[in-house]
Amino acid sequence: MTEEKAGQAARAGRFLGSLKDALVAASRDDTQPAAVVVPAAPSTAPKMLAPPGGGTEEAAEAAAHQQSLSAEEAARQARGASTPLEQRHIELDSPPTTRVLRAPRKEAAPVPEEDDDDVTAPARTQLVRGRARVERGEFNQDPVVGWLVVVGGPGIGNYRPIFEGNNTVGRSDKNRVPIDFGDDAISSEEQAYIRYDSSDRSFLFVPNLAKTNVVSLNAKRPTGAVELAQMDVITMGRTQLVFVPFCGPEFDWSALADVKS
Repeated sequence: MTEEKAGQAARAGRFLGSLKDALVAASRDDTQPAAVVVPAAPSTAPKMLAPPGGGTEEAAEAAAHQQSLSAEEAARQARGASTPLEQRHIELDSPPTTRVLRAPRKEAAPVPEEDDDDVTAPARTQLVRGRARVERGEFNQDPVVGWLVVVGGPGIGNYRPIFEGNNTVGRSDKNRVPIDFGDDAISSEEQAYIRYDSSDRSFLFVPNLAKTNVVSLNAKRPTGAVELAQMDVITMGRTQLVFVPFCGPEFDWSALADVKS
């Protein structure tokens, strides 16, 4: 019995040593050869009994080889690899299991080529050096020579232009200078006349004495032609008008004919 217990203790020590060595081997790289000789672990395979009368050495060698294979298998299972690295089958032509996807590059938009014959292209701003040439043509309408500005009565703040030549002043729109702002005290037809003479560059105010409506110039009632001056006040009915000249001794439209382009 003592020898049997000693044999069991020895087998248990060999098994624990084999497991410890297997764990140490599992932490190493597969490519590094193991330098430690793994002791044999107890095999789960059925024991081969030596035939009576001989074969004791052959049976011992077979048992040792079986125990050595069992230790290597335990080490592989602890490492999680059931097949040795040199025995693994690798397909070099097989596609990789991980693919690297790259976003397609955005190509820059092509720059349109300039076409000199393209009539739809917007006009470019041209830089003019020096004084720009101004062409002076003929008048398409009578030129303005002054204004009458309403400073009192209906239509205050409005104005009416005065043209070259003879201008009739009245409430109707048929007059050349219509004062049509709702003042019924103004005669509808030709209550007065304003005349500009370009030969002497002067303005004349002439009341229409055939009308019963009274016209005043600077709080006076003229009975004939009176020369108009800047900021004179004309009163017609309940409306007051201030005379503002544009042409006069300093300027006249005829002077533009003498200006060279």
